[in-house]
Amino acid sequence: MSISKNLEQNRPIFPFTAIVGQEEMKLALILNVIDPKIGGVMIMGDRGTGKSTTVRALVDLLPEIKVVENDLFNSDPDDPELMSQEIREKLQNNEKIQVTTKKISMVDLPLGATEDRVCGTIDIEKALTEGIKAFEPGLLAKANRGILYVDEVNLLDDHLVDVLLDSAASGWNTVEREGISISHPARFILVGSGNPEEGELRPQLLDRFGMHAQIGTVKEANLRVKIVEQRASFDESPLSFRKNYDESQNELRERIITARHILKNVNLEYDYRIKISQICSELNVDGLRGDIVTNRASKALAAFEGRTEVTPQDIFRVIPLCLRHRLRKDPLESIDSGDKVRETFKKVFAYQ
Repeated sequence: MSISKNLEQNRPIFPFTAIVGQEEMKLALILNVIDPKIGGVMIMGDRGTGKSTTVRALVDLLPEIKVVENDLFNSDPDDPELMSQEIREKLQNNEKIQVTTKKISMVDLPLGATEDRVCGTIDIEKALTEGIKAFEPGLLAKANRGILYVDEVNLLDDHLVDVLLDSAASGWNTVEREGISISHPARFILVGSGNPEEGELRPQLLDRFGMHAQIGTVKEANLRVKIVEQRASFDESPLSFRKNYDESQNELRERIITARHILKNVNLEYDYRIKISQICSELNVDGLRGDIVTNRASKALAAFEGRTEVTPQDIFRVIPLCLRHRLRKDPLESIDSGDKVRETFKKVFAYQ
């Protein structure tokens, strides 16, 4: 039996397609898997609303990617931007590299992690005595081309959040010690979750997340009963519960893989791009991140639905997720639910 099968039997994951409600959070996660350049997602909601369960359930749906065998950074054998310096040098010297496939990985970042644990460390003694760059990779290396998940990100030290967001934005992590510098690719989807009662992230940090999903406790009694019953069934017999969702899980996985393939052919009309920027301007959104993310997310949604043309409906569905966390100027203000964004959208697009 393979190790992954063993793990699955020891720690079965709740199926993504079995999660009831929370459509906004599920959509934001799926769109980020289709286009990692959207820039990650921040999920804020009450305690016990399934934030961690949903993020961990996403692992099952992640497609396989080509990687260089035994490489610490999950280097892409075809893309120089996604390969380590060592692999790049091997290719330049026409050395043969072994290629394999592996599932996109999800790395958990614990709250108490140190900067060395996150970024990696350089063994100075080895570097000085043996003259080699001895690098011990951190979580950012492990997360390259995967997902980095931070639960309770609003309780993480601001300095560490800054490091994560810098790496997520630039796609590189650089570690410098005593005049020795090592860089490696660190392109990952950053997913953060938290409870607003424990404090929000600063607006400057929040703005760096591509999307912001808000989730609340389900109020409808019938749905609550369904969720409780599902959880009880899963806890009682996880493997047989998962079997019931094999078909829907496979179907969703295929849709994501197809969407990743057709994404580059999706067209967003110039007129719609102008209107998206007009909305950002009218809402007084700082910078251009809001425009860029909305363009990317609406294309990813069209691809997810198997289309190559973006419609105003696509933009309407994603724009609150892309802009609501960029409207707040005062850290004490609460984040807009999305109504303000929707109203401005309807006005600009003359949309009913």
